[in-house]
Amino acid sequence: MDKFTFDYQKAILAMQLDNRKQMFVMQTKLSVSTGEQISWIRLTRSKNVGPGTFYQLIRLFGSAACALDNIDELAAKGGSKRKITLTSEDDVLTEIDLTERYGARLICSCDAAYPQLLMRTPDAPPVITVLGRNDIFNNHPSVAIVGARNASLNGSSFAKHLAADLAERNITIVSGLARGIDTAAHIGALNNITIAVIAGGIDHIYPPENEKLYWQIAGNGAVIAELPIGCPPLARHFPQRNRIIAGIAHALAVIEAAKKSGSLITAEVARAYARKVFAVPGSPLDERAGGTNYLLKNGATLLESSQDIISYMNSLGNSMFETNASYTPPANTGLPPESELAQYRKQLQQALSYTPVSMDLILAETAIPFTILNVLVLELELAGRLTRSYGNKICLVNMKDINKI
Repeated sequence: MDKFTFDYQKAILAMQLDNRKQMFVMQTKLSVSTGEQISWIRLTRSKNVGPGTFYQLIRLFGSAACALDNIDELAAKGGSKRKITLTSEDDVLTEIDLTERYGARLICSCDAAYPQLLMRTPDAPPVITVLGRNDIFNNHPSVAIVGARNASLNGSSFAKHLAADLAERNITIVSGLARGIDTAAHIGALNNITIAVIAGGIDHIYPPENEKLYWQIAGNGAVIAELPIGCPPLARHFPQRNRIIAGIAHALAVIEAAKKSGSLITAEVARAYARKVFAVPGSPLDERAGGTNYLLKNGATLLESSQDIISYMNSLGNSMFETNASYTPPANTGLPPESELAQYRKQLQQALSYTPVSMDLILAETAIPFTILNVLVLELELAGRLTRSYGNKICLVNMKDINKI
């Protein structure tokens, strides 16, 4: 296919996507007001506000707008000497405009169109960008297929045929658009529905050689990005992308993966989300089987054919589609009295270090009440002095912060 023909097809597809988007917006009843949606995007795009911090703020203040009004006070209590860099309303409107011009749309986790299965995870992206169909997230069972970028011919062939078999049975195939197994899985499902989750903004296609595949996926399925339009994919973004792949699917299949690979990170997150993990065994002489064999030794289910996954999906029954009918704003719990917060800050100082420690362990070994601990952690995170990691663990950003809490 020459470049002119390919660009022309992209232009036609963009028009079709725009028409589909406009129809979907007219048919969908939004769960919150437009003003709150803009505040929702402003909050999630602001500095030091990760998904965990975002939802904690929503629980404390009841709305994104109210959280924006109180965020500087919390950061100051955490030791920040500067105000939080908040994304402006103009910046959000610009992002919305650029996204819609590209043919995509922003979906907040308070929107009825947001993938409900993903919303059940503790660190669901508060906002995602979707290019393609918006009606496939909550009506179809889904399976994620991931694996090695340097996949063998046998591995790629297995992934392609597995995806095709599952997709023909109305199961959506989710993957990450990467080289190797991801690409094979998407190709196998192209005649039906497949979802690609990418690490950068919606307009950054990576790897570049998958540009044609990217637009084909958008034509009958969807491409999802957590980062705003214009953001290039960086190394640190791929683990974030992997959690979405795990969270948006009912089960995960790993086909060829080294022991230290992104696929194993995805499997670890999938287990944390209580998703079923399948793995294909391989020769111990092939390093691409090291990760899958490790998973099988540690509780993953043997995957030999599509029937293994189909049987599991059938066992889930209607529970796959148990969703919340609409978003209900949480009660405004408000902040505990400052006297109570001050009482426990010293104890938290003694519990924290540069090494991650689970919040469950802090609760078990200290006298800090749960609600107080959440607020104190929130203060430090907004101040940029604490970070969260998988497994509900937290640590200081650097050692010098230990004596500055």
